[in-house]
Amino acid sequence: MSTNLPPDFDAGRLVMVDITGTSLDAATADFLRQQRIRAVCLFRKNLGTEAQVRQLTRDLREVMGPQALIGLDQEGGSVVRATFLPQPPSAMALGAAGDEALATQVGAAVARGLRGIGINWNFAPVVDINNNPANPVIAERSFGETAETVTRLAGAWMQGSLSEGVACCIKHFPGHGDTHVDSHLDLPTVEKSRAELDALELRPFRALRDAAPSVMTAHIVYPAIDPDYPATLSRTILGGILREELGYDGVVITDALMMKAIADRYGYARAAVLAIQAGADMILAQGSLAEQAQAIQALRDGLDRGDIDPARALQAQSRLDRMADRYPVRMDDYTGAPRAADDELMRQAWARGLCALRGAKAPARDVPLRVLVQDEVPTDGVSEAGPTGQQVRALFRDHPQSGLVEFVSLQDITALDWSSLPQDGRFTVLASTHRGRYGEQARHWTPDLHLVLWNPFQALDVQAPTVISWGYADGALAALGAWMGGTLTATGQSPVTLD
Repeated sequence: MSTNLPPDFDAGRLVMVDITGTSLDAATADFLRQQRIRAVCLFRKNLGTEAQVRQLTRDLREVMGPQALIGLDQEGGSVVRATFLPQPPSAMALGAAGDEALATQVGAAVARGLRGIGINWNFAPVVDINNNPANPVIAERSFGETAETVTRLAGAWMQGSLSEGVACCIKHFPGHGDTHVDSHLDLPTVEKSRAELDALELRPFRALRDAAPSVMTAHIVYPAIDPDYPATLSRTILGGILREELGYDGVVITDALMMKAIADRYGYARAAVLAIQAGADMILAQGSLAEQAQAIQALRDGLDRGDIDPARALQAQSRLDRMADRYPVRMDDYTGAPRAADDELMRQAWARGLCALRGAKAPARDVPLRVLVQDEVPTDGVSEAGPTGQQVRALFRDHPQSGLVEFVSLQDITALDWSSLPQDGRFTVLASTHRGRYGEQARHWTPDLHLVLWNPFQALDVQAPTVISWGYADGALAALGAWMGGTLTATGQSPVTLD
């Protein structure tokens, strides 16, 4: 290690890792101690029962010390790891409700739930502006398609989270809203000039930079700004735009380096060094213990060789220490009336976002129905698994003549041949349980009612009366069920253009 660094410094302090299983095994605990790791990101694979999660975070806190950082993605909607907590609405559901006070209340409730299980860092809110309907990875995770909507509501949500003592993270800098490639699978390129980024994508980051404890980077190449490196590894973008021009002095963490956009081109070792050189303070290094050790050793070697300025490493550690001290791991009681109130808040928020397009009306109570639904949608590793056909069937269980409801189970809804359906006068409901767009064949589909339970941009593919729930949590489905039963009016206004 560089002689210009104090003896208590270690590169492991700049690395966040993931772990296996729902408990902390001895080998992983030893690894965390030996590598002096202070940050762990939890994923769905780590979250068993609520009691198990509480024990896991207790054990992690004991191993990593008082400046531990334990994080996860609890955005709302489809990206919610702790599904046993009150289920928050997606950002776009809040965009449809359009109420800053509601966004603040939801952000605070999310933080209370996380604090109750020992989480002190939430990788939310998303401040990407989803102005590209073909975006395969953001969509309803964004608050809307305008900088004003995103800035206003994300800022309110963040205010709520911070008021309850949980650090949040605005992402993905400098903007992931106008991509048509998922960076988990490949390296996206956005052909925008700096002036275009200033006019749209950078505006929320600029407006919220003083309040945000942390920023997460985007694995995207912006050739007009840096043709050689994606933002995560770019000194021009992180060091130049974010640090120098915007003056951001909070924590910068990379998105996961194991994502194919980075791993397939740079590998763990080189990417780790490039990210710290560029201006990141912490790298997110998932994988086996050997792969995580490789990333940490790469930073140590980079410091020894002089590839990483010791002052840069100390600056990164100082920022991380400051955030950990301000937002320490706590584990407050989260039961009884406060939790029940938060659950009711989430349900009300989902209901306020429910949106009806093109004169959509619930089917009459005495007409025979045909409901088309894909029964299973597995998780893609980013979002949780989609709603099941069983959950969709439950929306119709109160139909006064349940025998008049015919359900058609589809293995892949995008392969639907509309011409194969009987022309027997049934009122046809198309219920979308998957995330992807339908494709060109959907132009010929003519349902009487389209229920969009996930990606709102599917409303562009099927020109039919449409109801959008912006997600499929219990509160979203309860609101849709109430609308179907005539006890709820859909008052939400879409924050993205769907006509």
